Amino acid sequence: MARDNRTGGKRLGEQHDSLHNLIYQEIRSAIVDGRLKPGERLVEERLAEEYGVSRNPIREAIRALNADGLVDVSSRRGAQVADLAPEKVREIIEIRALLESHNARLAARNRNPVTLKNAEAILARGRSALTSGRRRGLRELNEQFHRALAEAGRNKLLFELLDSLRARSALLFSPDDPDRQAVSWQEHAGILQAIVDGDEELAAKLAMAHVLGAGETQLQAAGAAGPAPGSADELADKKQERRES
Repeated sequence: MARDNRTGGKRLGEQHDSLHNLIYQEIRSAIVDGRLKPGERLVEERLAEEYGVSRNPIREAIRALNADGLVDVSSRRGAQVADLAPEKVREIIEIRALLESHNARLAARNRNPVTLKNAEAILARGRSALTSGRRRGLRELNEQFHRALAEAGRNKLLFELLDSLRARSALLFSPDDPDRQAVSWQEHAGILQAIVDGDEELAAKLAMAHVLGAGETQLQAAGAAGPAPGSADELADKKQERRES
């Protein structure tokens, strides 16, 4: 019987780096790119066989993924890929929108030519893949683009926070909506242009609207009707109110 190899199935037992960290990265990638679906169980014995290791590094990797919010662990069901409730989805969208907005502002202020050139190259690959219909790699290119913008912000703590939130966001956003994909890459281009131009306000506003728009689309697709996370202006007003209180 062929082995289920959605996590990548690299035989990591022969590698010398920290096994649990390598396995953590492999399973995390499988969750982020959609090979492992929300609610899918992570069976230690099966994963240990797949990677060619004992169950201890598997257990440590699952513990780290649980701390990241990517995996839920219970005594009854064991470990499974997190399946987020609508309330948690809204929380993640709102916080990520605020942080992406601030990062875009910093990136426009810094305008580091090396990181921006990298972002431009990723943008070109994404738009080319979209135009030619090669959509399979768009999720990964989307991740690379947002990571490049986070690097352009040049704030290490903010980079780490965004990295964690992007991973959680991967549980929310469908990679298979062609209409949303086209809009998303158009928005990417607008954000990057504002950053290159050094327009901090526009970059911040576009980045926030980008996350909120994607979040609203996903909530509607999931049938999670209810109060939306809010517009870019509404979130900015809330942020100002908290500062003044």
